[in-house]
Amino acid sequence: MATKPPKGDPVQDAPQVAEPKRAAAGLPAIGHTLRMAQQQMGVRRTALTLLRVNQKDGFDCPGCAWPEPEHRHKAEFCENGAKAVAEEATLRRVTPEFFAAHPVADLSGRSGYWLGQQGRLTHPMYLPEGGTHYEPVSWERAFGIVAEEIAALSSPDEAVFYTSGRTSNEAAFLYQLFARELGTNNLPDCSNMCHESSGSALVETLGVGKGSVLLEDLHKADLIIVAGQNPGTNHPRMLSALEKAKAGGAKVISVNPLPEAGLERFKNPQTPQGLLKGAALTDLFLQIRIGGDQALFRILNKLILAAHDTASGAGTASGAASGADSGTSAIDEDFIREHTHGFEEFAAAARAADWDETLRATGLSREEIEQALGMVLASRRTIVCWAMGLTQHKHAVPTIREVVNFLLLRGNIGRPGAGVCPVRGHSNVQGDRTMGIFERPAPAFLDALEKEFGFAPPREHGFDVVRAIRALRDGEAKVFFAMGGNFVSASPDTEVTEAAMRRARLTVHVSTKLNRSHVVTGARALILPTLGRTERDLQAGGEQFVTVEDSMGMVHASRGRLAPASPHLRSEPAIVCGLARRVLGAESVVPWEGFEKDYATIRDRIARVVPGFEDFNARVARPGGFALPHAPRDERRFPTVTGKANFTAAPVEYPELPEGRLLLQTLRSHDQYNTTIYGLDDRYRGITGGRRVVLVHPEDARALGFPEGSYVDLVSEWKDGVERRAPGFRVVHYPTPRGCSAAYYPETNVLVPLDATADTSNTPASKSVVVRLEGHTGSRLEQSATD
Repeated sequence: MATKPPKGDPVQDAPQVAEPKRAAAGLPAIGHTLRMAQQQMGVRRTALTLLRVNQKDGFDCPGCAWPEPEHRHKAEFCENGAKAVAEEATLRRVTPEFFAAHPVADLSGRSGYWLGQQGRLTHPMYLPEGGTHYEPVSWERAFGIVAEEIAALSSPDEAVFYTSGRTSNEAAFLYQLFARELGTNNLPDCSNMCHESSGSALVETLGVGKGSVLLEDLHKADLIIVAGQNPGTNHPRMLSALEKAKAGGAKVISVNPLPEAGLERFKNPQTPQGLLKGAALTDLFLQIRIGGDQALFRILNKLILAAHDTASGAGTASGAASGADSGTSAIDEDFIREHTHGFEEFAAAARAADWDETLRATGLSREEIEQALGMVLASRRTIVCWAMGLTQHKHAVPTIREVVNFLLLRGNIGRPGAGVCPVRGHSNVQGDRTMGIFERPAPAFLDALEKEFGFAPPREHGFDVVRAIRALRDGEAKVFFAMGGNFVSASPDTEVTEAAMRRARLTVHVSTKLNRSHVVTGARALILPTLGRTERDLQAGGEQFVTVEDSMGMVHASRGRLAPASPHLRSEPAIVCGLARRVLGAESVVPWEGFEKDYATIRDRIARVVPGFEDFNARVARPGGFALPHAPRDERRFPTVTGKANFTAAPVEYPELPEGRLLLQTLRSHDQYNTTIYGLDDRYRGITGGRRVVLVHPEDARALGFPEGSYVDLVSEWKDGVERRAPGFRVVHYPTPRGCSAAYYPETNVLVPLDATADTSNTPASKSVVVRLEGHTGSRLEQSATD
């Protein structure tokens, strides 16, 4: 068995391990933030840039979608937000000379971290068929290449138009408009890979596929349950909201397989007391087994019903109509009677929940669950927050539906300080969906497009991410166009995805920085460099701004102030408009040239197409922007098929674990945002100088014969019988639940089968992969460069 780092990247493959931290932020976060920012931007640029992040007259952070408070600190950013800004505003440049010195074969052997650290792209670049190097190309020629390949397609449905969640509302609206005028709904986006399960469950149960709370609701809550989420790394500014909620008397329950430093103690760097002492955030930590969340909420629902039965003497589901005082009842009978559908079937399923199965699925004790119940029954206003720990399982949609059941049962929808709170990742992933980036658009949205622009949009559903990869793999799609993101590294089943991309006739990426997707190309490839959020956007109509929608449905403006990294950059709206003019030609009925000159004209059209954006330009001009309407929150009106909030009943599911195997969840390190690697440390988990680690409970590791510090290959097992291998990972003994393990993506995306997806949403099941550990022999580290 190997006990030394395998031969590969000596920087990434020799991690050091120390004890995990028990608190987040504080002085170490300040020091780390300033150090990384100054390395990328220099001292003066760091000060000028960071003081404009998330300000009402500044630019939206290109990191996460956490909302801004009404009263903002001068430093309204977190450590990871500062890293995202620093990498975008870096002084490093990737020029045509860089590409001349590095053939694609050389770049494809580099790590994703190395590629990202080279800096900002400066010129449009083209890789011709049979070419070995990217070469500079004019914008006009680049658009012409796309037009040539699209014209050669037998159908518009052979083109795929992917979108990253960093795309602005204006760019997203234009992008979907272009694709639909071309004739396809092939508009996969990063939501397909992360929160599609949330949208699927919420549309079915509440009628709106978004969260129902605003930031002030967290401050009013009595109880906040944070499930399957690590805000200390992924949404650090959420910790301030939890701190404020705690100061107001709220309790916090954390439900997660791993202990997370940010949920244990938050050392607020914006206050002296926070720096010195910090605030304990979690009142109860439920260290749940991977995939056991549906069983947990099901048993809580059973116990809530039992408490109601005991108090009312009802003993049956008819107790919901008994008319007892809802203020003292364990359930909100008036709300259930007036606003919900399906209670009887749900209640029967909940009452049938089995304790033995629950304890097996969750790995929790009965005492822990009953302690959580006491906190639930003591709360009148409860919020459940979640992220990908709930959404990326086969049974993710029924899990989230069970969360909704839990909230409906006590009337916690449409009540201040209560509701559902799916916490989105990318800064405008929710806005992109609102703007029509969706492969299965609502007929009403298409009707509005047709009325406004005078063409008939296609009605047949398009490809989501998984179906797009299959289509490329099978030769059914030939052109792949990505508006932002790093599709190759973000997608599951890395070897399948890369082979699929290489079958394309043309791959195009609109990007700010170099990433892995640029070196896994079709027969021809283009890299189109774009402005970042931090940069001034000057068009023929004057200086422009864009808008974004945060995770809680607030829409606000974003204005960059830095000079562009290169005079050859174009904004995302300008790229879409130039592409549309070249591909669609004079026959297009859309005024693309006018849209490019003045983004206010885009917002005028959005206002007439998308409900909630009426008088868009005037409302977004107000400092702080505006909130989009949300019928369940605002009116307790539920635009579902039944016209009410829907209780649901589904069999309890959880991953089964064969003997001698582990359940693996993929996750981010602290020096990471999605597939962007800022550094090689995971400070809160005690990992430094490397990423190829697998976190395993010490007793599991010993039982499997792997001492601390040994090196293993991770081999996933799935029903197709195909062996998927991620070689050369250091075993780290870590306080995970028994039978569970964790490792960083994108290095472990190779282990996630393309067809292992969530029911209904088709989201990759990246949080519950069955793996075996094999002693690493040092002969298989070819994947280490493809992180």
